[in-house]
Amino acid sequence: MPIFDFLSGQFIDVIHWTDDTRDTMVWRFPREGHEIKYGAKLTVREGQAAVFAHEGQLADVFTPGLYLLETNNMPVMTSLQHWDHGFRSPFKSEVYFVATTRFTDLKWGTRNPVMLRDPEFGPTRVRAFGTYSVKVTDAGRFLSEIVGTDGEFTSDEITFQIRNIIVQQASRAIAASGIPVLDMAANTGDLGRLVAAEISATVAEYGLTIPELYIENISLPAAVEAALDRRTSMGVVGDLGRYTQFQAAEALTTEGAAGGAMATGLGAGLGIEMARGLAGPWGPRPATTPAAAPPPPPPPPVEKVWHIAHGGATEGPFSTARMGRMAGEGGLTRDSLVWTPGQDGWQRAEDVTELARLFTVMPPPPPPPAG
Repeated sequence: MPIFDFLSGQFIDVIHWTDDTRDTMVWRFPREGHEIKYGAKLTVREGQAAVFAHEGQLADVFTPGLYLLETNNMPVMTSLQHWDHGFRSPFKSEVYFVATTRFTDLKWGTRNPVMLRDPEFGPTRVRAFGTYSVKVTDAGRFLSEIVGTDGEFTSDEITFQIRNIIVQQASRAIAASGIPVLDMAANTGDLGRLVAAEISATVAEYGLTIPELYIENISLPAAVEAALDRRTSMGVVGDLGRYTQFQAAEALTTEGAAGGAMATGLGAGLGIEMARGLAGPWGPRPATTPAAAPPPPPPPPVEKVWHIAHGGATEGPFSTARMGRMAGEGGLTRDSLVWTPGQDGWQRAEDVTELARLFTVMPPPPPPPAG
């Protein structure tokens, strides 16, 4: 190989990046010890930015376009190198390409329930989740604050931090909104814009922005959802008396032997009642049948007893009332593991419906001292 070909192979004269992934935010051009030729061509495509770093310092930032790397196009690099106008030698510098397009369909969600006071249900726990998009607006700041010297930085490496910021602000916005739980579905758009506005200043310090943030769903605990389903069923049934009459009429028109026998029995009963009405008070009265005995009262509810796992040992059994006193005294916390007959394994006290209300109902303040 001629010496001229060897030396020319050590110089880079074309710098560009074609991204074939959907999650790469930063990609470092593989210089591998080669020097960048003076007057080399730099191609920055739409949705990209190119950042030059020299000896650990951020230098010039290039927006989309085609550039010839010369002193007049690299003012910061020229000042760092103390180049004069006659500079023609190759130089060493790291080139980072930053994707400035939107990274969409990123997920977020509350890991723990958000406590709020609902005007209809009282103290309630809700969960929320949705999607958002992120976009780099300041490539230099993003490199210095987040990426550092990472040669290939993906969106997964920043979404965890952004998700924590979103969850914190979303929890605060939902709890302070004062919107009833049943009306939150109609206000998710406003809540999403409120959360996006709250976190904009924080993510701007990373050189980022959140163009879109959506709250897809706000869910209630299973016990509250079951109560809502029962209330909805009652609303569909409406007047219980008319519903019973409707069922009786449907039974009369049912085809088959069972329907005919039911209609015959009902007709015979109506005939007997008409005969009684025609006989009047002076006519013969049919033999009275003894009144049916009233049904026995239902058995009293079975009082649950509870066991607590503490220090590798089991304590109990305790009644529900005793568990309430222990919650007030601090012997029972939300994270205490409890078990009762019929329960599938040990569970946290906060996750058991019968015990969760012990931690939400607070006693009123004590009365002032007498005198």
